[in-house]
Amino acid sequence: MNESTETANAPLGRVPPVSEIVASRAYFNGRHPRSVEIEDLGKAIAEPDALVWLGLKEPDEELLARVALQLKLDPHVLDDLQAKHRMPKVMDYDSVVLIVAMTVEVRVSDGLPAFGETQMLIGSNFLLTIRRGAMAPHTELRKRLENMPDRLARGSDFVAAELLDLLIDRYNLANDMFEKTVEPMEQTMLLRGLEKLKVRRLYQLRRDFHKMHNAISPLGEVCRRLAHIEMAPIDAQARVQFGELSDRVSRVDRLLDNLGDGLTFAFEAGMLIEQSKQTETTRKLAAWAAILAVPTAIAGIYGMNFEYMPELKWKYGYLLIVGGMALICGTLYYRFRKAKWL
Repeated sequence: MNESTETANAPLGRVPPVSEIVASRAYFNGRHPRSVEIEDLGKAIAEPDALVWLGLKEPDEELLARVALQLKLDPHVLDDLQAKHRMPKVMDYDSVVLIVAMTVEVRVSDGLPAFGETQMLIGSNFLLTIRRGAMAPHTELRKRLENMPDRLARGSDFVAAELLDLLIDRYNLANDMFEKTVEPMEQTMLLRGLEKLKVRRLYQLRRDFHKMHNAISPLGEVCRRLAHIEMAPIDAQARVQFGELSDRVSRVDRLLDNLGDGLTFAFEAGMLIEQSKQTETTRKLAAWAAILAVPTAIAGIYGMNFEYMPELKWKYGYLLIVGGMALICGTLYYRFRKAKWL
């Protein structure tokens, strides 16, 4: 069931985001899934042993208000659901818990990261998931859990932990794709030094790594809070799983830090190579300037048009001067080559 919304004052040529109900299903002891209309959410939640999983994509305020009415959510909860968050966080409202996680995915078209937001509202017998800016859906997880009804019957907190685990898997995929991009760049900079295009690409990668770190690192603290602080909708078994997720987030964050350190090292090595190239060029210019200074000085002296100068009227004077310049220049060239300046 899809619902499209249009913004009347949207800029010309810009398509407003589509508000979509991706899935709305009720499970009973993890089995017998059936679709549930928004207006019937309250009835479905009231049934015994029920678990309602509602997935929304880019919801507008009107749709969220309808959902909040059926779930009997506090206005403060609705405000937080409508807000766009920049960092992972967890908010406890006694009867429900809101988890905000950032999504990090790599676009196939240009290899750059795409950042989004996934909200998970955990209730005693319902789970509301909201995706904003995230490209990949949660369909694969939903199908997998439907094939394992015993796990699905554990409750909304368990499903939320499984969803966080899926997001962490996507962090690992993003890290692997970035690693394939970073390694050739490191080798190129170590062999050739810095180039204008490489510097721009390096800056872009380091900026993306900084964004990825800000999006992923706080999620570890969120999982630690879920694991150690008692919250009504989350039982003890789920807290253990959130603790394991905290370790996974820390490992992914360390991998990203290692890639960032590798880029920093490659940049510093490229700078050293560039400095070495500049020093080598400066030495060559200085050596050739010293060699060319000899004939320039001698030619300048004999070009002063004095009447009485040594060997000026001598038959072999020209050959002597030219030969002397060639000998001195050759000696200088040999010495500079020996000193590896040329």
